Amino acid sequence: MQNLNHSSNPLAELINDELYSLLISRGLIDEKSVRDYIIRKKFKDLRAQKVSASNAIESLREDYPYLQFDTIRKIVYQPRN
Repeated sequence: MQNLNHSSNPLAELINDELYSLLISRGLIDEKSVRDYIIRKKFKDLRAQKVSASNAIESLREDYPYLQFDTIRKIVYQPRN
């Protein structure tokens, strides 16, 4: 799994940088969940630009080549709890 860049806050719209750094330093951020959040956000942005769903998923695969097409599809379409 790619490590998140700890100097940038991928959750800036939700929490401030100081809180993000504190949570990371204490091991309280689930990197997989953050990755999935970023993937869903990018997918939504691509779809808003009228990119087809399959092309949006292929674009995301370029950013996350270790994930299969079906894995990304499950991430973007899974119901969030």
